[in-house]
Amino acid sequence: MFTGIIEAVGVIERIETNGSNIDFTLTCPFTNELKIDQSLAHNGCCLTVVKIKGDKYVVTAINETLEKTNLGKWEVGTVVNLERCMKMDGRLDGHIVQGHVDKTGEVVSIENKDGSYFITMKYEDNGSFVTVPQGSITVNGISLTVAKSEDTQFSVAIIPYTWEFTNMKYLKVGDKVNLEFDIIGKYIARLIKKQNVN
Repeated sequence: MFTGIIEAVGVIERIETNGSNIDFTLTCPFTNELKIDQSLAHNGCCLTVVKIKGDKYVVTAINETLEKTNLGKWEVGTVVNLERCMKMDGRLDGHIVQGHVDKTGEVVSIENKDGSYFITMKYEDNGSFVTVPQGSITVNGISLTVAKSEDTQFSVAIIPYTWEFTNMKYLKVGDKVNLEFDIIGKYIARLIKKQNVN
């Protein structure tokens, strides 16, 4: 369980193919605090730490994860948003994030609003996912508030702090981003879809 509040960014140091899986080696500011078998969200995708050596650690992404997320686009040098799992005695500053990416979206536009940024993204949908104004959405692991919502498209406003201390500042129009929709919204969409079928 995560909150969507990014703790730090990591950098991809090495990429190795292992059958249909990929092993990613990263560095980050808190590698020395990590443990084997620990869950860590990478751009919102929960991966397990499988190896630690010095200031580097390794996680493995299986084929299903690579197909659902933007991890397959990573290269050596890619900057990744990181968040360790939530402590039960901590404050829930973002919203409830599972670390299970639903799908990828595509950046449609990035507008500089005199220091803050307004980013619009689109996604393909069959009625399973929905956003609402002032609702929550996770983009590359970041808990964000939906500023504008349309069918298969939404916009978020990024404050200067989030822009500076996450990988948002590296986004370009056309880039793929990981999306995790609000869990409550997903349940409601599923129930409505089920009722319409019956």
